[in-house]
Amino acid sequence: VGGTGVVTVSQVLATAALLDGLDVLGLDQIGLSQKGGPVVSHLRFFAGEASGANLIGAGDADCYLGLDLLVAADPKNLTRADPERTLAVVSTSKLPTGDMVAHIDETYPDFDGLLATIDGATRAGANIRLDADRMADALCGTAMPANVLALGAAYQAGGIPVSAAAIERAIELNGVAVKANIAAFRWGRVYVREGADGLVSLAGVASVPTSPDQPEAVPGLGLDGAGARAKATARSLMQESGLAQVNSEAGAALAELVERRAADLVDYQSAALASAYVDFVDAASAREREVMGDRTDLAEAVARYLYKLTAYKDEYEVARLHLRPGVRDAMHDAVGDFAGYRILLHPPVLRALGLKRKIRMGPFQQPALGLLKAMRRLRGTPLDLFGYAKVRRIERELITEYRTLMEAELDALTPERYERAVKLAQLPDVIRGYEDVKLAGVARFHEEMRAIRSPGTRPVALTSKPAG
Repeated sequence: VGGTGVVTVSQVLATAALLDGLDVLGLDQIGLSQKGGPVVSHLRFFAGEASGANLIGAGDADCYLGLDLLVAADPKNLTRADPERTLAVVSTSKLPTGDMVAHIDETYPDFDGLLATIDGATRAGANIRLDADRMADALCGTAMPANVLALGAAYQAGGIPVSAAAIERAIELNGVAVKANIAAFRWGRVYVREGADGLVSLAGVASVPTSPDQPEAVPGLGLDGAGARAKATARSLMQESGLAQVNSEAGAALAELVERRAADLVDYQSAALASAYVDFVDAASAREREVMGDRTDLAEAVARYLYKLTAYKDEYEVARLHLRPGVRDAMHDAVGDFAGYRILLHPPVLRALGLKRKIRMGPFQQPALGLLKAMRRLRGTPLDLFGYAKVRRIERELITEYRTLMEAELDALTPERYERAVKLAQLPDVIRGYEDVKLAGVARFHEEMRAIRSPGTRPVALTSKPAG
């Protein structure tokens, strides 16, 4: 879909083919890409002079590289594949559809069914699957090079008929996030060669492989200093918690989920906030294990939705997100020379003062964003000038309310009450959007909470560490 870098990968491969002395024909079908619509690129390579159509015919694809599972499983795209001929390399990262964004009750289509559809049209025994977004984020500090990581996997699996040297040179010529993209390409190769366990082993001693055969540390890839410190702080918090000690596949997945969110909370505001988050999820997980054994549904829900409520998007967070490493490269990749770009903002505090239009911020206002980002440490204190707005007050109250609700549910947890506790833990999913839309979601949250809880139940604050 638009935004996953399909056209960029296509351009890189076409350039690499030319560097290797091949002829190439290509066609990008971008449609409604800017609205998250499907994007399909066709590439045909020729050892001699290019001929014929630039569109790949039915059953003619040698390699089927899917950067979005839903688009990859679309039958009209799979007509290009052949069960005897086509190698499929598919990212299994779940990207939300337009309907899922617009309608909170819309769920992701049957995951196993999508994979089965792709396997039925391609060489199922040879196909490669990888969660490219999560892998790129873990290995490179950002999910932005996920597309190139998937490309590296396709190359190592034998699906790309150009040389690795040419692909890396084409990435250099593209000139966008060169170091991170080359690293991601090499990590994709390592994944296919070593498998997931081998990748984890190598990633433990290296930040980026200087070659697929000789990993070697290159610090700071994809992260600024603050991002690297946040990851280190989160890892330390996890090692001190009981989450890292759970010896099961589900427990490891929960620990990874919590560590990623804790790292973001360190940079979002503070190590204290991240510590309070980890402590609360740790307590929820311990109680769940005590009552339900190896089940992790409740702790995972608490981890996801306590984070969602804690990391609300206020003025400080908007500034932080705009200044994250790689954002400028991504904008350049999307629109080229963007020296004249403007960010349009309509802060609630200014709207409350009667400003009816958005304010425009261009490149010369970047220092103002930097100052706003630095002020995020004031969030929730008496000096937080933005925190007095109605929505901000409600956002803070929701965190306390959710923690109190879950403490009561965990204290009273039994196997019979387990499914109810999970439903309550997942309720913040109905809170979406901004301002009036968000307030409507909060009202729905309270309505559904009352409907689920048994009459007479009153939440009682227990022993969790307060957020700060």
